[in-house]
Amino acid sequence: MAGIALVRKPGSRIAEGIVTHLQRQSVDPERAAAQHAAYVAALDAAGWRPVHAEPADDLPDAPFVEDTVVVAGTLAVLTRPGAPGRRPEVESVERAVRGLGLTTVRITRPATLDGGDVLQTGPTVYAGRSGRTNHAGIAQLTALLPERDVVTVDLTGVLHLKSAVTALPDGTLIGDPAHADLPGLLEPPEESGAHVVPLGPGGVLMAASAPRTAAMLGRRGLDVVTVDISEFEKLEGCVTCLSVLIPAPC
Repeated sequence: MAGIALVRKPGSRIAEGIVTHLQRQSVDPERAAAQHAAYVAALDAAGWRPVHAEPADDLPDAPFVEDTVVVAGTLAVLTRPGAPGRRPEVESVERAVRGLGLTTVRITRPATLDGGDVLQTGPTVYAGRSGRTNHAGIAQLTALLPERDVVTVDLTGVLHLKSAVTALPDGTLIGDPAHADLPGLLEPPEESGAHVVPLGPGGVLMAASAPRTAAMLGRRGLDVVTVDISEFEKLEGCVTCLSVLIPAPC
């Protein structure tokens, strides 16, 4: 088993989720539920055992579970989301990660931190300074991870760091340099191609909306699994924000 995938099913109010940089579109809750189930099944098939956080049907953005916690080893950093309406999501996620035996710590005011602004690769943690994550949030995260090199990344025109940049299994950063102040990015041919979830040493999960990027990564020797998450993309969601992957102990 590769590890655990912390997820949360979307509720009937998913269409009311916050939209910041996109024009609001109609979201079909039933289709979103089916897409989420297929996404979870893909993680399961790749060896990531799904663990569901408690339903939070009154919180429209709750399936974007990544924003509520940053897991580093056995430490779970419970965030303080930049959108006040999302902060109640954290309580049930805290119960879930404690149930997995993780040690929990909290980001506290005046700091704000969304997990979607935190990209971990090897010893480096990239932290996006965004409309949801402030300088104090990055400072607290840095203090909580003294063994890691935390690098601040300034963002332009995107919700989160992982809206612009993610990492391939070998640590190569893939993304759009127009949105993130990081040199040497591998640039995907589609915007949603910047969003990949490493499934293991040789595989990635990505959205079906980026077929040219999938082909490009296939030519690099990666096993690419694609899923349709179009209903979540309407809400500025991507494959990373629908789960928190917790690797099995070595």
